Amino acid sequence: MRLVFAGTPEPAVVALRRLIESEHEVLAVLTRPDAQRGRGRSLRPSPVKACAEEHGIEVLTPRSLKPGTEDGEQLRERLRELAPDCLPVVAYGQLITPDLLDVAPHGWVNLHFSLLPAWRGAAPVQAAIAHGDDITGASTFRIEEGLDTGPVFGTVTEPIGPKDTADDLLTRLAYSGADLLAATMDGLDAGTLEAQPQRGEATYAAKIAVEDARIDWNAPDFDIDRKIRAHTPGPGAWTMLGESRLKIAPVSREDAVPESLGELRPGQIGLTKKDVFVGTATRPVRLSEVQAPGKRRMGARDWARGLHTDEELWLS
Repeated sequence: MRLVFAGTPEPAVVALRRLIESEHEVLAVLTRPDAQRGRGRSLRPSPVKACAEEHGIEVLTPRSLKPGTEDGEQLRERLRELAPDCLPVVAYGQLITPDLLDVAPHGWVNLHFSLLPAWRGAAPVQAAIAHGDDITGASTFRIEEGLDTGPVFGTVTEPIGPKDTADDLLTRLAYSGADLLAATMDGLDAGTLEAQPQRGEATYAAKIAVEDARIDWNAPDFDIDRKIRAHTPGPGAWTMLGESRLKIAPVSREDAVPESLGELRPGQIGLTKKDVFVGTATRPVRLSEVQAPGKRRMGARDWARGLHTDEELWLS
């Protein structure tokens, strides 16, 4: 089939490369415009754009898809010229306007990293970890006007390990999902695949704000563990020590807490020669790494050596 691929971040590159290697023809990619990144805040292309240029594929970067805008009208004209059979989508980052949904015979087919209708929305991988799901997966579905409500072509499942971060899980799903998307294109091309309505109760995973990643030390240890893993690497789980905001790497819940620390209250820091523990609503957790403002991430005990340890220390 003739395809126009829509996607932006690194996980979408895996699917794009898989389609480039397939028997289908990727005519062009649709991606977000160059954005400021890094400490220098210089303009850089999206990972999908960089991949497309590497393979000599045309890149479309409209700032708006809305009809009547200059970018939107230029996009519509170019899509009519390209005449794709289908537009596969992976984390593109812009809503497809209703008038564009029928631009191709097979429409827009989205690869979504959840088992729909579970975790519709912007952050399904993070939501699955934060809520303690044992299994998640990926789904391909036809985009319609509702948010991730379209009929499903296929799914793959993926277990969530007890130490998986969002990055770990998303990396695995990017590869299994890429194979699923390619198989979906194959099935549509052969006429052997028919989408089925979503069944079951829908849950939603809203876009994550920085405030959502703040650790509540009054929560149980297992809840804190999930929250930190769900927000690793981005935006990064964090807490306050006085006026300083600290980023916290995944913690350990399995360590025996030395009796010398006594009973740590939620947020209270307990130090031993080798380790740093923090109290929770249940049992303390051991910190692995900490990133102080303006500094690199370091081992928790190395970080703690710079603190005034002759007074009680609390995270909040």
